[in-house]
Amino acid sequence: MGAIVFNVTTAALMVMMVNCGLGVVGRDTLRGRPIPWAAAALTAIAVGGVLLQLVWSGAMDALDADPAKSGWWREFTSVFMQNGGLLGAAWNLVTLAVVAALAQWYWGGPLTLAFFLAGIVLPGRIDTLLGFGDGPSTDPRNFAGSSGATYFLGATLALAFLTRTRLPKELALAIGVPALGLAMWLTQDNGHGLVSVYGFALGGAAWAVRTRRRDGSANADHSSERAR
Repeated sequence: MGAIVFNVTTAALMVMMVNCGLGVVGRDTLRGRPIPWAAAALTAIAVGGVLLQLVWSGAMDALDADPAKSGWWREFTSVFMQNGGLLGAAWNLVTLAVVAALAQWYWGGPLTLAFFLAGIVLPGRIDTLLGFGDGPSTDPRNFAGSSGATYFLGATLALAFLTRTRLPKELALAIGVPALGLAMWLTQDNGHGLVSVYGFALGGAAWAVRTRRRDGSANADHSSERAR
């Protein structure tokens, strides 16, 4: 029963983030949007990782994030290995493609890639800094998989949606992402929830910087017009 609840809440959190992404980019605008090349590249690498696992039996051993093994590259290559079986791999690939596309359409390609990279390198370091863990995980389930970085990226869409709406239901949906994520971590020790909280926070910082720059540019333009 515990595993079922774990999987259901994890899936529900992703559905909430995708709906936030659809809300912030506009559901009716998807057909007219350009191909999200950054999202396509991330998905292609992830698909390549799965294919590599199929043709090379030693792929997981060589590329996962087992802390007992050496190799600086493991932190990055492990993200593109999948260890959740056929259904788990399919879920990770589909959600990565969808979330990354929505993120690129809102944040742009470079920032989407930066968020995804942050989702790889930041959570473990923040955990250590805040004392949430005793160092690298020794749970084999955490040695591989793209879900952590994807949930981190998806949470930035919830933050973006929060800044773009005033409707109570939509505000509840956006705020519900970090709230559910925190509840999942506290009650289930579900890492997907905690990385979503981190992603939401980083998205807020990025939004604040972007807004400040935009306001600064607008003020500069107005000053120039008055000078003329």
